[in-house]
Amino acid sequence: MVALTKTEASSLSIREIGKSFPAPDNPFVHRLVLDGISFSLAAGELVSLIGPSGCGKSTLLRLIAGLDSPDSGELWIGTEPITGPSAERGLVFQDPNLFPWLTVRRNIQAGLVARGVLHQKRHEVDEFMRLVGLEAFSNAFPHHLSGGMAQRAALARALINHPKVLLLDEPLGALDAFTRMRMQDEVLRLWQARRTTMLLVTHDIDEAIYMSDRIMIMTPRPGRIERTISIALDRPRQRSSEDFLRLRA
Repeated sequence: MVALTKTEASSLSIREIGKSFPAPDNPFVHRLVLDGISFSLAAGELVSLIGPSGCGKSTLLRLIAGLDSPDSGELWIGTEPITGPSAERGLVFQDPNLFPWLTVRRNIQAGLVARGVLHQKRHEVDEFMRLVGLEAFSNAFPHHLSGGMAQRAALARALINHPKVLLLDEPLGALDAFTRMRMQDEVLRLWQARRTTMLLVTHDIDEAIYMSDRIMIMTPRPGRIERTISIALDRPRQRSSEDFLRLRA
């Protein structure tokens, strides 16, 4: 089955990244958002990024995705510099951003259409719908889906391009607590099946401990990496275990 084979994951290297934006009340004054951010992810690693609102987490993901450019520093995926958007880097937001006029199937295959490879890879659409449990909703439109189902469709749409790095910008933040916990397991299942390198932005420390190999903690703006915590817990993890609660404290 195509969708269950492990992807060609890649390492990610962020080197002394700086980024500023014009102040909303004075476009001639620039406010520093990211200040000398440096870190790296090994191929196939799942790392969480947490920090206070406004510290630049989403800005950093946009830079890695190639949707914006840093003022200083370098971003590398494997041995290649990041100079713009690429199918090698998938990005999933808190809002699934599904096209409301397209069915689930057509939403998932949208990236293949944009790349002009739908004819060669059409068989993978069914595989990815099965992978995220949406094969029965192939012809449904987004307004018929629950929040969790819509987010699964967004994940499938990102993964079908076989990205070497998947960027997750609080993808579960808008879900209710029960659905969120189920979706955490879904994301882990997809990661374990494909071993795509993943960088997850979250405000939820329990989510970060439950899902991650490491957690990077950012300072308030201007954002810097203040601390990195390795999560040396076996999977599947138990939220009530002493080791889990010790990390949480």
